[in-house]
Amino acid sequence: MSRRHTHFTTESGVPTAVTPGTPNTPPTPTPASAPTSTYRLQLGPEFPFAAAERAVAHLARLGVSHLHLSPVLEAVPGSAHGYDVTDHTRVRAELGGEAGLRSLAAAARARGLGLVLDIVPNHMAVPSPLRLNRPLWEVLREGPHSPCARWFDIDWEAGDGRLLLPVLTEPLDPAACTVDGDVLHLDGWEFPVRAGTAGLPLPELLAAQWYRPACWRQARTELNYRRFFTIAQLIGVRVEDPEVFAATHAKVLELVRDGVAAGLRIDHVDGLADPEGYLRRLRAAVGDGCWVVVEKILARQERLPAGWPVAGTTGYDALRQVDGVFTDPEGAAELARRYRESTGLPDGWRRTARACAEEVLTGDLAAELGRLERAAGPRLAPAVRELLIAYPVYRPYPGDGGPDPQALAEAARRAGAEAVAGVRDLVLGDPAFAARFAQTSAALRAKALEDRAFYRYAPLLSATEVGGDPGHPAVAPDAFHAYCAALERDWPATGTVLTTHDTKRSADVRARIAALSQAPGLMDGTTGAAGPDAQLVWVARQTAFGLGEVPDRADRIGQALLKAVREAALRTSWTEQDAEYEAAVAAYVPPPGELPAELAQAARANLLGMALLHLAMPGVPEVYQGAETEYRALVDPDNRRPARFPQEDLARLDAGAAPAGLPQEKLALTATLLRLRRDRPHLFRGYAALTARGPAADHCLAFARPAGLVAAATRLSLRLTRAGGWRETTLPLPPGRWTPLLPTRTPTHYEGEARLSDLLSTWPVTVLTRESSPRGA
Repeated sequence: MSRRHTHFTTESGVPTAVTPGTPNTPPTPTPASAPTSTYRLQLGPEFPFAAAERAVAHLARLGVSHLHLSPVLEAVPGSAHGYDVTDHTRVRAELGGEAGLRSLAAAARARGLGLVLDIVPNHMAVPSPLRLNRPLWEVLREGPHSPCARWFDIDWEAGDGRLLLPVLTEPLDPAACTVDGDVLHLDGWEFPVRAGTAGLPLPELLAAQWYRPACWRQARTELNYRRFFTIAQLIGVRVEDPEVFAATHAKVLELVRDGVAAGLRIDHVDGLADPEGYLRRLRAAVGDGCWVVVEKILARQERLPAGWPVAGTTGYDALRQVDGVFTDPEGAAELARRYRESTGLPDGWRRTARACAEEVLTGDLAAELGRLERAAGPRLAPAVRELLIAYPVYRPYPGDGGPDPQALAEAARRAGAEAVAGVRDLVLGDPAFAARFAQTSAALRAKALEDRAFYRYAPLLSATEVGGDPGHPAVAPDAFHAYCAALERDWPATGTVLTTHDTKRSADVRARIAALSQAPGLMDGTTGAAGPDAQLVWVARQTAFGLGEVPDRADRIGQALLKAVREAALRTSWTEQDAEYEAAVAAYVPPPGELPAELAQAARANLLGMALLHLAMPGVPEVYQGAETEYRALVDPDNRRPARFPQEDLARLDAGAAPAGLPQEKLALTATLLRLRRDRPHLFRGYAALTARGPAADHCLAFARPAGLVAAATRLSLRLTRAGGWRETTLPLPPGRWTPLLPTRTPTHYEGEARLSDLLSTWPVTVLTRESSPRGA
């Protein structure tokens, strides 16, 4: 994939968009190669395959090597995301069907781009109408004797031996049921009637079915099938069964074999009974040439199991590292202090996280907990609960050597050492219990942390992100370098991200919020401010600063705040809504979002610095749709709006125009690095930290890719300015003559070392490439 070396700047110093003389013709990626970068597209009825095909030319010009598509298999009609799969054998008709997907693949291939598919092995939809999920329909009709019963993780021994279907809005009223042939009608739903029961009186007919329609509230305590997190409308699939794997993966494997897909993203791998076994079966089926990454949230000290046959994760671990180096640890601590004073919420992060885990486990996941407690027996039941609450990562894996020692010790203090030892023996000695424990642990971490504690503990909202650690929001430069070196050594083709369809705030919003860690005094205006409560006022102020002055800001912030208070579950929740409080939230007018001038410059430095590190560090960077330019988005559905592509801005930059404002600066930087990755991938091998010298050395984060690239970013720029700027600080460079790809004042080349006041005079970041040989060589 190497291409001849060309300069990436015009005479005016503006980054060019394509290699001169070879417009829009990037090299075709070979099936055996990892992408040089990916670009995520959120497909849906409003953005089908045809719309994606129209974007191919722009994305090829941008410099990406692969398009990463959200799930493409048949899903619930109207689904905006596609993770609610109903049929694994067909490409989704609403997107354009298989013909549309193959047309998109051909158009991408003609421009040198490959496709990466997002696949969902863990669950299927419990759709309306139910017959859309044919395997589930057959199980409802035929019960545990159905050939499809092996598809789903159903506990037929629980309750009265029937499958609970919590789909009704109210408790079951037999008088509201009607039977039409072999179909039962109830509350707008259709259910199959078990053979030989259609002529029975209605009460007897209902009792004779293999399922029990019920109010959705009964799922919390009575559900007897594995689901995705706490969503009863998504039923777990047993892909550990070879026949189920074959049936659910045949179409995807066909698309890989036909060259339609060159890579796969595996959704929620922690939900599977045997993730490593699944991945080995998948790898054997797709071969070594298919790039495979897993959606796996790694805790701060956690590592991906070394034996997994994948390229790495989807990149939330990298997100935390990049965000963290632009967070001031002292300012973050000061924000935490002011937050406690302003809101009156005394608990720190650890106590908040534990309280949320207790609530979710005994509330939303009571059915899953009950199943584990029954399996363990009354004596060990309290220890099961305590060990799940204490577990510090999403789930244990066999290669970890059993349950985490820290979790064992904490659980033993609360439930007794003997009982905890008994649960440990179960986890190590009973594969079925171990799998169930691990799956419940993963669901608990996701719901208790991501979907509750991250909304309840809010000193610095930029730190409350998927994969984040709000208790330790800052990352020291040395820790960042150590992470990158380990990534290059162990997982060089892993995915890295800053913004996804699941991030609660886009990277651009987080960059603005993180700047508050350098000026925590800006949050003083929340104390005593009018609003429904002090917590909401604090969250609203940071959200307003993060989003800034954008179209429809009041509505967008209002939707985000309503979701935040429901997720936090302090005054209202999704299932127990307080109408009066929610009306007050809806009526609340968000504060202004303009940042003071000096903080706006700090946000600019953060945004461009985050983009630089993401695109230059080890791994395969992914750009979220529209995020090649400034992209301000809040939590879904705000971040899943149809994509807007800055095609005209890119064309102007390609024609030699200087970047006008932050959005075009980010676009120029992104295009420069994506094209460099595409055209000269060898430059992005190896990793070496570079250390600045002088009074402001701590404000420079720099590294070299030894084959010939240097990246440097300004961190904590507001504090740098207040301390007097770069002054005599310099950056020692590796041997050779170095050319900046972004404009600087003077000089145009550097050898030995560079004054940071020159190197970072125009931009808060820089990228340099080494000429073919040092001077005099």
